[in-house]
Amino acid sequence: MKSEPQTLSTESIYKGKIFDVIESEIRHDDIRYKREIVVHKGSCVIVPVFDDGTVAMVRQYRYAAEKFLLEIPAGTLNRDEDPESGAVRELEEEIGVTAGKIEKLTEFYVSPGFLTEKMFLYLATGLTETAQRLEQDEILTVERHTIAKAFDLIRSGEIEDAKTIIGLIFAAARFGHFYKES
Repeated sequence: MKSEPQTLSTESIYKGKIFDVIESEIRHDDIRYKREIVVHKGSCVIVPVFDDGTVAMVRQYRYAAEKFLLEIPAGTLNRDEDPESGAVRELEEEIGVTAGKIEKLTEFYVSPGFLTEKMFLYLATGLTETAQRLEQDEILTVERHTIAKAFDLIRSGEIEDAKTIIGLIFAAARFGHFYKES
């Protein structure tokens, strides 16, 4: 195994509301190279499962994809925010529910080749309806589907979002569902 790389210098290229971009010069053994890195605070992702077995998802327009996507609720963490607290906040903001139980399922990097963002995935159960607390730029509709129907939507290409696919796989495994066609 080779040694750990050494960062020789880092320059800020862009500072934004949601992420920053840096460029670092790196030495790894005898090789020198540069990397542009998108620095992100991380995010929480929630699979809200109601007592009737349906999963709440949001449909919203994603400008990078240039279309409406169906996704499980998620959001960027605030500075120094605990991921579980962020999950509780996002659940009420986007879906309009509170959870009797929040269980961490896993965490994963979104695209570690150039992005620092880590997503923390939670399962929310024991849901009680309150009211949505959408932010000004959150324009979305809530849909509820069974896990079996959600897997049909993945197979048909209706669900294309990676965090949603990962979340549904973990939730299905947690509830003992198998990925059969409905």
